[in-house]
Amino acid sequence: MTDVELRQLRYFVAVAEELNFGRAADRLLIAGPSLSQQIKALERDLGVRLFDRDRRSVALTPAGAALLPHTRALLERADDLRRRAGRLAGSEAVRLGYVNWLPADLTSRTAGVAQVHVDAWVAPSHTQAARVADGSLDLAVCWVRHADLKRHGLRARLLGADRLYALSTGTDTGDVRARDTTVLLDDDTNSWSSWNDYAEQLAHDTGAQSVPISDGGITGPAFFDHVRRSRRPVVNSPKGQTTSLPSDLVRREIAGPSVHWTWSLVWRGSETRTAVLAAVDALCEGVGDLGLRAPDAWLPEGDPHR
Repeated sequence: MTDVELRQLRYFVAVAEELNFGRAADRLLIAGPSLSQQIKALERDLGVRLFDRDRRSVALTPAGAALLPHTRALLERADDLRRRAGRLAGSEAVRLGYVNWLPADLTSRTAGVAQVHVDAWVAPSHTQAARVADGSLDLAVCWVRHADLKRHGLRARLLGADRLYALSTGTDTGDVRARDTTVLLDDDTNSWSSWNDYAEQLAHDTGAQSVPISDGGITGPAFFDHVRRSRRPVVNSPKGQTTSLPSDLVRREIAGPSVHWTWSLVWRGSETRTAVLAAVDALCEGVGDLGLRAPDAWLPEGDPHR
């Protein structure tokens, strides 16, 4: 077995599929006599006859038929190994931008397929999507709609999702209906364009109250002050999902419907580089629907994962 080569195994598969040495030789771009010699050498090394052949026909022997599926599987594994090695050896750096969330296991997911470098400039979703489109980034984790993808020539796959909740004063921690919440709209559209679009659609679809603000209070201490002044629970933005709550405020789940925000991994629709496409597959494989298919789940119109 030490003398068996992958090349000979590929020859075996080609002859087994064609059942004709001439056609197999043409397919493999080698001379017919050379192919015949290689098959004989393989049979000698394996210690079994793979084909019954005469001047008019070629047929697999029982041993050949039994070995064929195992040979195909071995060649597939060899091809996969070669692809992975090629990605590691020759891939360019893949530049990835984000807004405020990345998968905790990003490095381990991509370590075997690409050299992913996370860009230090944390920017809003619409900015990161535009940077992918103009080539400043290769990938971005951001919130997008179908219209954004079409305008920038991008593609998207689901990478993550947040179920948004509301904050309120008092001690009631029970669920609150979306129509009984308040959602803030910031006049700083350079920073909050995506959130404003999302919030306006949430108010339109659910009856939530939209309130314009001009103090940057979508997150941070100013947001908590808005909650304290509001008579209704206030919807928390994705940027505030992991912020510690002041002791005088409580978290309330939003129900009827449950409100979700999606994180897409976006890349250029014209992208052909193996490292970039491999990183997309590695990051998005096995993500699932993240609760977005639940009967009461809400996503805004135009969300690519709706």
